[in-house]
Amino acid sequence: MLYIVAHYFSKVSEEQIPMAKIKITVVKKLNVKYIHGDNPPANINEDMLTPECHRFKVGQEFVLDTTKDASDPQSWQNCPPGFCSWAFADIQRDISHILFGGSYPWIKDKGVIITCCTDGLRPVIFKVERIED
Repeated sequence: MLYIVAHYFSKVSEEQIPMAKIKITVVKKLNVKYIHGDNPPANINEDMLTPECHRFKVGQEFVLDTTKDASDPQSWQNCPPGFCSWAFADIQRDISHILFGGSYPWIKDKGVIITCCTDGLRPVIFKVERIED
């Protein structure tokens, strides 16, 4: 899907690119025990794995600002500094949907989605919201 979006935007003029900011907030971090109890589905090397993701803190915020460089139509695809690149790849679909004016019918607030990374042992939950200046 990312290729399709990137290909589409390589043909879009600068005037058609939405100018907005996306705020990503860390809402919750889940741990192995909460998800799987005492019987995870795989034998885990506990010496190599922290109980919760160490990359984020609850309440931490990141901003993608597409208004800074209108000459770069793919600026929204750049992972914010300090953000886990794996998590960013996981939530990019939701970021693009919100950035380009989408909403989800099960969320009353327009331009907002709750999403998460795909770490099956220690997922992190994010709130993604469109901010218009």
